[in-house]
Amino acid sequence: MELLQVLISIVPLSSLLIAVLLYYYFKVMMTTDDDDDNNAVQMIGGGGKLPPGSRGWPLIGESMELLRAGRNGQVEKFFQDRMSKHSNQAFTTSLFGQSNMVALCGPEAHKFLFSNEHKLVNSWWPRSVHKLFPTTSRQVREDAMRMRSLIMPALLKAEALQRYVGSMDAMARRSVERGWVGKEEVRVFELVKEYAFRVACRLFMSVEDEDLVRRLVRPFGKLAAGIFAVPLDVPGTAYNKAVKASRVIREELRGMVQKRSCDHHHHHHQNGDMLSHMLKINGSETLSDEDVVNKIMGLLIGGHDTATAVITCFIKYMAELPHIYDLVLKEQREIAKLKRPGELLNWDDIQKMRHTWNVACEVMRFWAPVQGAFKEALTDFTYAGFFIPKGFKLYWNVNTTHKNPDYFAEPEKFDPWRFEGIGPAPYTYVPFGGGARTCPGKEYARLEILVFMHNLVNKYRWEKVIADEKIIVDPMPVPTNGLPIRLYPHASLRH
Repeated sequence: MELLQVLISIVPLSSLLIAVLLYYYFKVMMTTDDDDDNNAVQMIGGGGKLPPGSRGWPLIGESMELLRAGRNGQVEKFFQDRMSKHSNQAFTTSLFGQSNMVALCGPEAHKFLFSNEHKLVNSWWPRSVHKLFPTTSRQVREDAMRMRSLIMPALLKAEALQRYVGSMDAMARRSVERGWVGKEEVRVFELVKEYAFRVACRLFMSVEDEDLVRRLVRPFGKLAAGIFAVPLDVPGTAYNKAVKASRVIREELRGMVQKRSCDHHHHHHQNGDMLSHMLKINGSETLSDEDVVNKIMGLLIGGHDTATAVITCFIKYMAELPHIYDLVLKEQREIAKLKRPGELLNWDDIQKMRHTWNVACEVMRFWAPVQGAFKEALTDFTYAGFFIPKGFKLYWNVNTTHKNPDYFAEPEKFDPWRFEGIGPAPYTYVPFGGGARTCPGKEYARLEILVFMHNLVNKYRWEKVIADEKIIVDPMPVPTNGLPIRLYPHASLRH
């Protein structure tokens, strides 16, 4: 009945009636207990023994349990329960319509998956995600490698990052002046989201058109909310809203890409942004204008939703932990005191923000903006004594280590000093992936987070309006009420 209660809250009546019929059909015709289900799948073609586990409900699998854990703010419980019941190294599950799936757990699993990309495993996403981010490219592996080669120069080279600092600072100042100054109370999540989205539009596509940004920000919110929603494409569901939003966004971006492509071809115009980098090779057989549109969509999602989640949670913890806020303020004031009136932050200033970044890292240990990722087995292989058949889907999640006392002492204690010195053991802290598969946007995100917090803490203290407001994962960490706070301006402002 719990499944029906979830469906009632998200599905219109007509679709609910169908769901009820399906529910009872599968309940009568296909239900088995966990042990019988597991025994049925343990041996695959004589190749070996699959990890123990359960595939949950037919069609739905264990997706509801994972989504419910996220909406309760306890994603780690989904993994802790199964690691305790089945195996702390790997367990069989079924998520997002994929029945042949194994979750790999712990730092050894992270290292194994990150170091075997394009060897034993490839990146993979559920069909529901592909519907939101379609691609016309035929070779997924080649496309992914090409995208990294495009992104790396724009997001990782020191000269590119150094150019971003001043622009981010100017935009953060405008954002604070426009949305925070003069207010006694603000709702953090929406204001931070607007800042991060404007930064992404400006730096990735050189877009400063206020009307265009406003037209895009709302559908992007719906798109993000539906990425890992229950994949029911019927009116009223989060997934259906995401599908519609995806079409709206692509239409807007398609016009921009076509115009820039024409300008690039006829006038050799180069903005030096991410879009320009992509257009340089869009004449190849496997990267069309439509591919550029879909890749820009992905970058905009990753470039603003992740930073929004981290900054919002950062502000939450600073309200709850004044002793840590005071240390962040001290560090940021030391930097501000050395700036001339109106002078923007630079690369050297960012390198001085060591404690502030340690706090951000601890925020991401609690609430990683990206919880995990999917892979696909390219060939049969053995992991931790278990057989993984070719074609099986694999899933790793930060919560198998981030909140695990085996790797982080007192995991529920907020402790930025964990990141002093050499920091956590390798592959235990993975909000940006790891090894050769480290997210190319890591340094970009670091700049965006630090620049905004510099501007905010130098102007305000704050307190939460809702003392016990929860953080949920849907699919990224978000406060249930948008994190309303009361602002207290500093008596004397120098920066």
